[in-house]
Amino acid sequence: MADNFVRNEIGRPEAARRDRAMEGTSHCADLLFELGTEELPPVALKKLSDALTNAFVEGLQRANLSHGPIHAYATPRRLAIWVEACATAQPDREIERRGPSVQAAFDADGNPTKAAEGFARSCNTGVEQLERLTTDKGEWLVYKIQEQGKPTTELLPGIAEESLNRLPIPKRMRWGSSEAQFVRPVQWLLFLLGKDVVRCRLLDTDAGNLTHGHRFHHPQAIRIDSPAQYEETLRQQGKVIADFEQRREKIRQQVTQTADAIGGQAPIDEALLDEVTGLVEWPVPISAGFEERFLQVPHEALISTMKKNQKYFHLVDHQGQLMNHFITIANVDSARPELIKEGNERVVRPRLSDAMFFWQQDGKQTLYSRIDSLKTVLFQQQLGSMYDKSVRVAALAGNIADRIGGDRAQAERAAMLSRCDLMTEMVFEFPEMQGIMGRYQAKRDGETDEVAQALDEFYMPRFSGDTLPQTRTGIAISLAERLDTLVGIFGIGMKPTGDKDPFALRRAALGVLRVMREHS
Repeated sequence: MADNFVRNEIGRPEAARRDRAMEGTSHCADLLFELGTEELPPVALKKLSDALTNAFVEGLQRANLSHGPIHAYATPRRLAIWVEACATAQPDREIERRGPSVQAAFDADGNPTKAAEGFARSCNTGVEQLERLTTDKGEWLVYKIQEQGKPTTELLPGIAEESLNRLPIPKRMRWGSSEAQFVRPVQWLLFLLGKDVVRCRLLDTDAGNLTHGHRFHHPQAIRIDSPAQYEETLRQQGKVIADFEQRREKIRQQVTQTADAIGGQAPIDEALLDEVTGLVEWPVPISAGFEERFLQVPHEALISTMKKNQKYFHLVDHQGQLMNHFITIANVDSARPELIKEGNERVVRPRLSDAMFFWQQDGKQTLYSRIDSLKTVLFQQQLGSMYDKSVRVAALAGNIADRIGGDRAQAERAAMLSRCDLMTEMVFEFPEMQGIMGRYQAKRDGETDEVAQALDEFYMPRFSGDTLPQTRTGIAISLAERLDTLVGIFGIGMKPTGDKDPFALRRAALGVLRVMREHS
């Protein structure tokens, strides 16, 4: 519910949001909470921000504190929330305690019984002060009292502490001599209600009205006088774009524009974009390149090392072919960006050299020559080695190929070669290249295009919504592989449980169903 509320406020006209925030202004004030830390894990940053925002909003709702729109902020060094028009105190409420029935509370002469007297004592009052409540089940004694709402400043420390404790942090750390635990060491705490500091101590840090800007551009403390100034002050004075989504879209725009200037296109991986957004507070694009000779290596391996190890955005030309250029996002606006460019080119060169070495070494052996080495790799103790499994899959793939109008011989050969790329150095270094490396190596070995393509399609669909094999040979070995696994693992009694499915039998079954249904 809280998450929906946050999302629903996005895109509201500023005037409308301000009107809503100003309702009851005499009892409302903007709220700002910021936790400053050492660099947070970039992959988990958005998840931590969303969890903190939702937990904080739920805490306000449980405390019956009304509020306006919510703004969440997340950078590598901070998690923050700005709550517009938060109530400065809980509303007063009437508390009603129900006691014994009137029939049990008075005797035949109308005198109060011990039950009535005991209930009155528990309410610190007399029987004569109790009221009566009539329901469809009878008449009861009740005690009503007006409870005055607590000031928000008294409630906020508890709400913030509980929100931080509920964050999805698998392993917390301690720092220095402190007993406090968090995902990273805490450096400062900013906590304001209106212009007043919410006095508290969380994670061994006292709350104040100071934040800090960019680690290099403005490491000094910055005073925040009111929550509404927070985002703009950080941007103008601290060189920090605090809003995660704004920073993300700025990086997307920078990458696209830089790619256009080079004459290429940048296929942006959304997960990589999120991770890079979690690494920088003030993004600056830097274009760099590498030697053309590396383009001899399968492009998927080059792209993988650039994305996975270096967090670079690769470029392709207008025909979709990989270019020897990449874009990195720096976290500093340097006076000498060419030094950053040269540094990144120097760092990526050894990784690309490794990929080329693996590619060249693997080329000294054909896939077919690696078949016997599969005998040394165990698939499952009762079901034999990878070689044994390949033999079974080859026989089954041949039968399937006959039934779907494919080529039995090609299906059997593709099935026997399907796992051989697992024995290459390229796949050992880049596991995500399995199947892809098989396709490249098969072409280098002189296998038919059908067999080469099938070695990649063997793994399809790899995940929900993935593309399906298109060649008849690919369809045959994809089905045979999954059917053999299902029959074999179920046959030895290793059925998946509610939380364990080590052989991915559910995924295998869904893959079979998709291939059969969509290819009729």
